[in-house]
Amino acid sequence: MPEAAQCTGINCSEHDHGQENRHTCPICGPISEGEGHERSMGRLGAAMIGGYFVLNSYILQWWLPDQTFCFELSALIGAMILSLPIIFTAVKDLFHGKVYMNELVALAILAAFTGGDFRTAGVIAFFLLVTIIIESRTASGAQRSIEELIKLTPHSARKIVEGREQDVDVLSLILGDVIRVRPGENFPIDGQIVKGQTFVNQASITGESLPVDKNESDDVFAGTQNLTGAIDVKVTKVGKDTTLGKVKDMILAAEKTRTPIVRIIDKYAGYYTPTILMIAGVTWWVSNFDLNRVITLMVIACPCAVVLATPSAIVAAVAAAARLGILIKNVSHLELAAKIKAFVFDKTGTLTCGILSVARLNPAEGVEPAELLLTAASVESHSNHPAACALKTLADEAGLKLNEVSNFEEVHGKGVKCLMASDICIVGRRSFLESHGISVGDGLSESEKVESVGMSMVYVACGKKVLGWIGFKDKVRNESREAISKLRELGIKYCAMVTGDRESVAASVAKTLDIEEYRSECLPESKVEYVEKMKKECPVAVVGDGVNDAPALAAGDLGIAMGAIGSDIAINSASIALMTNDLRRIPLLVSLSRKSRVIINQNLFIGMVFVLGGIILSVFGWMSPITAAVLHTFSTLIVLFNSARLVRTGEEYTIAEKALKSQ
Repeated sequence: MPEAAQCTGINCSEHDHGQENRHTCPICGPISEGEGHERSMGRLGAAMIGGYFVLNSYILQWWLPDQTFCFELSALIGAMILSLPIIFTAVKDLFHGKVYMNELVALAILAAFTGGDFRTAGVIAFFLLVTIIIESRTASGAQRSIEELIKLTPHSARKIVEGREQDVDVLSLILGDVIRVRPGENFPIDGQIVKGQTFVNQASITGESLPVDKNESDDVFAGTQNLTGAIDVKVTKVGKDTTLGKVKDMILAAEKTRTPIVRIIDKYAGYYTPTILMIAGVTWWVSNFDLNRVITLMVIACPCAVVLATPSAIVAAVAAAARLGILIKNVSHLELAAKIKAFVFDKTGTLTCGILSVARLNPAEGVEPAELLLTAASVESHSNHPAACALKTLADEAGLKLNEVSNFEEVHGKGVKCLMASDICIVGRRSFLESHGISVGDGLSESEKVESVGMSMVYVACGKKVLGWIGFKDKVRNESREAISKLRELGIKYCAMVTGDRESVAASVAKTLDIEEYRSECLPESKVEYVEKMKKECPVAVVGDGVNDAPALAAGDLGIAMGAIGSDIAINSASIALMTNDLRRIPLLVSLSRKSRVIINQNLFIGMVFVLGGIILSVFGWMSPITAAVLHTFSTLIVLFNSARLVRTGEEYTIAEKALKSQ
């Protein structure tokens, strides 16, 4: 098929932004509506005008059968208007040394002109031009997705200057500026609330319909909507660096990539047209030079439905995933998700909330609890680990002023150490302390009892003296059990958990979630080794928070980063990014992938039936050129409507969320 066959519905330059600036986007800067948009509108105009003249020809023949010149002239004008865009594209392809399906259509139309059947040429050109318009609009899903994102972002903002509001262009904002956002308005930038409280609708990025409560120091994101309160926001990210900007880049990247099936079509597309032309030549010769059969053959042989089978399904699937807050970098990853047989989950921040709280302080003999907490919080003051955050929060609540530290060093999965008042202080695992020549000793044996109740622990030492241990607890996510259960219903063979936490904690979480296989006390390299070992048995997906799990995410056949909203690391470290922490999105991803594969196979079957069946009918003279044009368009519409079913995937989930909100 013209255009779509040339780019398989995804990669045509027609879908780029174009060169002539039309307006300015607060994310991208100057952009255009795109050459493809203008070209589609031009084709639509040609189809309407040309179609009118062809229809007028039939009306004149019916009303004034004696006025042959009038209705033939009307048919000629209509056929020329309709065929010019198609012939122009075919000539341009030949000029660039390329032979695609455009040439088949152009030759069929020219053959009809040669035979003097202008109405047939006009009808064929009309239906094929309509098909081209439908294909180009369907294939340019990325550009339309970006246009929808652009609409979410205001072009102006109210900057606070010396206590007063001043309207400015969003592109003029810099880091550190403070803007005011009123109820009902969208945020133009990523920022941090410095004054006020509100509820924010983040559905445009996370796919969650429930609003989120936002207070001072909370982050807000470009493209999300302020619902209730007027708030002042300090700018932390602008333009392409915002979360919405990264979402835009991921959508473009996904829809520019190609699946293996599309790559195969691209590879052999150059052989298809010469083959059809050879069959047409043989048909013309054996049919005693019947030009109608040749025209019919070339029209029906254009594999529009086959070429559009995969791109239309992929566009629909990527749109459905984005609506659910699932961002796919490469469409081959979407196809791979259907083949996954094992999932490996990180524990902290993935299966659990990742918000640790201090559950117990157990100082050594002669050490006060406040001293233990102050030392631990001071040592951890430069770390972003959940345990460090919990210690700093408790110290702040207790009114403790942290000590200054230097030479800070953090060893992932083990602990931290620094210099404080000329003493080397360490917070971390027992093995980490012992590797520095510090013996935990028997005075802390009560810790073994704590382990049995599933509490995470760190030991605190200053100099060579162990000050005690601190126990933490983390809450299992409410949706974790449901997500794992649904994965098993989908036929996933293995659901495993890997964690750097202790055996007792891992066993407690695994028992709660009914996970049979788990690995505890894993360093990052141990997680990678486990994933590599499992990959030898079946395709594996790794699910983590994208911060400490980047090596494991990269090691899996498929890496899924959770809670990617606002996180550069999470967006960059995985194949697929979930903009929310809701694990139930993962079964939806698997289901969407499998549905996409089924839809693509159905589309290919439908397209092949129409093409092969049509070729046979045309060779034997059992079909007219006009019927071939109608069937050509009909087959394309069937494929498009079949693919459109994917857009509603997960709709029942969002409906349930809204129902919960209304209760």
